[in-house]
This record gives sequence, C-alpha cells and structure tokens, in this order.
Amino acid sequence: MQTPPRITVEVPVLTIGSGPADYEVLGSQVDALRRQRGLHLTLLHIGVLADFARDIADWTRGITTAEEAAGTAVSWLEGLPVLGGFSARSERLVLLGGGRVSGLEVEVPQHVRDYQISLVKALHELLDELLVDNVDDFILGSRALGFRYPRWTPHVAVGRPKSRDRGPWDIAPVAIEFGASRIRNRQFLPAIDAGAGPRDQDPGPPRTGDGQ
Repeated sequence: MQTPPRITVEVPVLTIGSGPADYEVLGSQVDALRRQRGLHLTLLHIGVLADFARDIADWTRGITTAEEAAGTAVSWLEGLPVLGGFSARSERLVLLGGGRVSGLEVEVPQHVRDYQISLVKALHELLDELLVDNVDDFILGSRALGFRYPRWTPHVAVGRPKSRDRGPWDIAPVAIEFGASRIRNRQFLPAIDAGAGPRDQDPGPPRTGDGQ
C-alpha cells in the first residue's frame, strides 16, 4: 500500500559548491549519500493532509470536521506568499531525526528565518480560523505536524550517519543556492472548494501568492 504523501513548504537545492565534486566529497562522511537532485530545505512541515485534518477534527471534537479542515488548509497553502531564491552556506554536518539522518546545517540569511517565522505565525492563524483552542498545545501534540523541537534548525538531509559519534562534524565551507519556495507534493492536494471553512465562521479575505 502506497504511503500518502507528506505536505511541506520547502525550498529546493539548485547547486552545492562549484560542481558535483563539492557535494560528492561528503560521501566520505555520510553513508547512502542522496542524489543531489531532489535535495531541499524544509521551512514548514504539515504532514499527510488527511492526518492533519483528522487531528483538527479530533481536537475540536467535531466542531470543525475533517473535510472542513482539509478544504481550508488547501486554500491556505495555495495562498502562502512565495520566498524568492537565495544563497546560503554550510560548514558542518549534524545528526537529525534522533541520529538516523545526516544533514548539512545551513546558515541562511535573516530574511529566510523571518519568512519561516511568518509561516509558523500563519499556521497559528489557520488553526485559530479552524476553531482550534490552545493552539500551541495542538501544534506540539499533532502527530501529523510532528513538531519535536521548539527551535528551527535549517538543514538539508543528505544521507545516513557513517559514525555513531553524535557530532557535529566540521566540513570545508560550501556555498548552497536555493530556488523559490514551493509546496512539496502539491499535485496530490485535493481539488476542494477553496472557500470551504468551519461552520458559522467567516474565513476572512483571501490570501495572496501562488505558493510555488
């Protein structure tokens, strides 16, 4: 059975260093080095849409149904503003996912951090609109969202750790170019009425941006 796709807001990696060799050298420090094509930096994790909607329905005890939550979430995602491409750098490898994944820790410009903070704020506003009370508790408790750490660490997952050491490991500084923000697995979002929302709740003015 195919696993439902997870929805995230991310920026794709365009280039690492001056050529493929600058990335492939990481193979000496990382097992199962991932292909450079497809690497990305996650800005906000939503998870499987159906699970996210079900979490909201359960939390609100059905005041907001899963169908209403999914429809409003899709409209919200499609309306998020776009972050333009940017340059960053990395100087070390870190462990992620409880030590199961190696990633490049990325030093991003301040405006990228500000954008990520704005996404979290927008998520709070979405949940308020969906009649979720105690939003912070919901975010930490939602299995779909999977928030485990209060502080966002920009990173690009690149493979499995070669060593059982906890790291981090210094590497030769490498420049990374990122493309514009986009919704990962956007093609799997259902075609739901973008105006759908919780009963007896004014959804407010539409958001702008194409979410690409």
